Amino acid sequence: MKKKPEKVVPISRRGLLPLLASSVLFPFLGMGNTVTDELSKAGEDADEYQTLLRSDGTAVRVKKRTVQESKVIEKDLSNRSLRNWLDKK
Repeated sequence: MKKKPEKVVPISRRGLLPLLASSVLFPFLGMGNTVTDELSKAGEDADEYQTLLRSDGTAVRVKKRTVQESKVIEKDLSNRSLRNWLDKK
């Protein structure tokens, strides 16, 4: 018994178009979960840190726990003394 040769169907341009279109959409399928995870992590980080001002005028992010445990040097600081402290020396 002779076997009949199997027909090999070449891929046409119309058959290739849906494959290309679906391959473009693959990167967008996993984006939904990562965005919400990043936002929740960013919210947790914002709760743990506080932005403070240094004497040279730069902003610094410091943990809230460090601020709560810090020692107060001068209470009820006047505006004039704060401006003198902030001026560049």
